[in-house]
Amino acid sequence: MTSTSKGYALPRWLRPMNRLVVTMQRAGLRTGPVHTLTVRGRKSGKDRTTPVTPFEFEGGRYIVGGFPGADWVANARAAGVGVFASGRRSQRVRLVELSAEESRPVLAVFPAKVPRGVPLIRQARVVQDGTPEEFVALAGRVAVFRIEPAEGPGSERSSSR
Repeated sequence: MTSTSKGYALPRWLRPMNRLVVTMQRAGLRTGPVHTLTVRGRKSGKDRTTPVTPFEFEGGRYIVGGFPGADWVANARAAGVGVFASGRRSQRVRLVELSAEESRPVLAVFPAKVPRGVPLIRQARVVQDGTPEEFVALAGRVAVFRIEPAEGPGSERSSSR
């Protein structure tokens, strides 16, 4: 585990694994349910890419920032838009952050919709057992974004990046 000042401990393997997933996606390889999200860095102004696992709920598509204070979440908030990709397919998207109240039902279904994410969040000690109730209790501490198509030309494309 790698200790952080944010109140949780990321597993040591997470950053190298994230780099591998991003590299595979850039090569046009799909990585199961995992997609990448690229947003402009709020400080550097450079594009920053992170793996995310979207899921459908009540007609919307969502991603959860499983770690309070995650850098990618701060970048997504600041940018408000990004590029969502899986393999060779990419789409410009708007990232609409939900309020704590709005995020509760989405967080409640997260363990069932993204079961592979629960052990990671448990291992980081953000939740203890990974129950829906524990995830609902994270409302206001972790970000939940609804992913919407961005308006304008080129909002969905297939490319080799």
